[in-house]
Amino acid sequence: MELRCAVQKYAWGKVGKSSLVAQLSQGNSSVSINEQDPYAELWMGTHPSGPSVITNSNEPLLNHLLKNVDSLGDGEKKKFGTDLPFLFKALSVAKALSIQAHPNKKHAEELFATRPDLYKDPNHKPEMVTAWLGPFEALCGFRPTADIKFFLQEIDELAAVVGKAACEALAKAESESEEALALRGCFSALINSNEESIASALKQFEQRIPSLSAEKKQSLQCELFTRIAADFPGDVGCWSVYFMNYVILQEGESMFLGPNVPHAYIFGDCLECMACSDNVVRAGLTPKFKDIDTLCSMLDYQPGPVDRFRMHWTKVDGYCEDCSPPVPDFAMARLRLPSSATVDGAYRLPTRSNASILLVLQGQATSAETEGGLSFGQVLFLKAGQQLTLKVKGEQDVIVYQAFANV
Repeated sequence: MELRCAVQKYAWGKVGKSSLVAQLSQGNSSVSINEQDPYAELWMGTHPSGPSVITNSNEPLLNHLLKNVDSLGDGEKKKFGTDLPFLFKALSVAKALSIQAHPNKKHAEELFATRPDLYKDPNHKPEMVTAWLGPFEALCGFRPTADIKFFLQEIDELAAVVGKAACEALAKAESESEEALALRGCFSALINSNEESIASALKQFEQRIPSLSAEKKQSLQCELFTRIAADFPGDVGCWSVYFMNYVILQEGESMFLGPNVPHAYIFGDCLECMACSDNVVRAGLTPKFKDIDTLCSMLDYQPGPVDRFRMHWTKVDGYCEDCSPPVPDFAMARLRLPSSATVDGAYRLPTRSNASILLVLQGQATSAETEGGLSFGQVLFLKAGQQLTLKVKGEQDVIVYQAFANV
């Protein structure tokens, strides 16, 4: 079944047709694009904040699942009930998203029970991000302690905001547990600093940057800092550059972010798959509510390199790859099908034992199972065990991403 999907126009999204999300939405539902609007996210799934509907009938996908429980696989029904456990998204990021983390399942239930106005559902939100259409920039997890110590030593303005006691505690920490505790002290002191001192320190550092040598600017990542500070002047989140790993994912590369991992996307287009939730705890780079106490208490303060978050794809055959993160809520597959692959016949996608959602990111294909074939921006729902065969139409490779439960 073809799906028509919701678009979210958050302020950080790319504007007009420069946005992959805008382009996909046009292919998905033939909507006209407003060149002044930011198109941030395309949501594919059943989450109530942006539910997909079946194109032909205009029926919400969740309603269909409740009436046709055989659409779901036995494994996912046993584990998750009669709803899709995942939410599939495309994102187009023009400027940094908020400094944020997602609660674990137990914590999400507590937040939803006590503050449902801020935390919209009782589910956790582990997520996997995959770069698309070129490099994707992000901050992810706390840097190795040596890096943070270096920045605190080199940037007096940052050290002054963090405070002498917290900086000394980190400098003296030796064991992993001591480092994590000292890092918590430094980050909490920073995030809880008053707005005036934060803004003053940021301004002083920005004014000092032009006088630094090219080598020093590079070692202090001044270009990245300046870009973020220009979009969020006076915001404490600008300092997060010096606490969190900076990563550039090349097209097709992926990261998995588990509960309580601090992160912020900075720029680029990506695909994201996550548990079906919209729970976000924020503390900077956002005009939205900042729940600083909750974030500081829940974060994973284990420092280390960003490679610990990278995911690897496994070949299924010559055209298809799978990636399975360490959660049951979701997994992903991707297909790159060249026209030469189907000259003598159609390619059959691997059959999944659970329901799945497919997004066409490039090319055109005919299919025996769908009317009119497939093209850029189309989104399909496949019930558990359903087959799909494709034959490339034209000379452009067909690229499809697929999300499904990992049980």
